[in-house]
Amino acid sequence: MSKVQTSLRLEEETFNEAKIILKSLGMNFTEAVNVFASMVVQERGLPFDVKLPNDETLKAMKEVDAGIGETVDFDAFVKESEAYAKTL
Repeated sequence: MSKVQTSLRLEEETFNEAKIILKSLGMNFTEAVNVFASMVVQERGLPFDVKLPNDETLKAMKEVDAGIGETVDFDAFVKESEAYAKTL
């Protein structure tokens, strides 16, 4: 089957974090997008539920916006994820 090239715009931090996670799963970003597209076709829609957040999720989102709750240092997360990926 022939391939097409496409482009998309993502937040850089999200893209980089996704690449690290996908690498630990043994795949690259392109492979993950292809899996997603195949699932959309198979499911004839999104391969997960899309729904409004519940009260607990809304509360957590408000806490994040207000700077309340647990935070994670992104650079530390990246280093930890990269170290983990190397062990695989």
